[in-house]
Amino acid sequence: MLEKCWNPRLPYDTLKMDLVDIHPTASSFKLMLDKARHHANRLSTSNFNNKKGPKKLKYSFAGPFMINALHGPNAVQLELTGELMNKHPTFPAILIKPYSSSDTELFPLINKPPLEIPPLEEGE
Repeated sequence: MLEKCWNPRLPYDTLKMDLVDIHPTASSFKLMLDKARHHANRLSTSNFNNKKGPKKLKYSFAGPFMINALHGPNAVQLELTGELMNKHPTFPAILIKPYSSSDTELFPLINKPPLEIPPLEEGE
């Protein structure tokens, strides 16, 4: 049969057809994107216009935001929420830092609700 230019399909060939061929560069980029999506990130507010009060009283980073896409090694597209939704979602990677939830351990009073003080009872 091989002499007549007919190659029989072997079981290994049919298994191999189901596999998707991914270029090595694409697989490494996918791993990099998955790692970036895993971490919620904070965005630097150093270049934002501040319409609500003095700039020195605002937080230096906003977020956390999820990363939607990487545009090369130097740009990141974020999923913005709240008052930042009207801004363009692509930012330089240098303005992004990983989010860590240990801020409450370092500064325990930063996000706690105010204490409720019971009213004083008038004397008899």
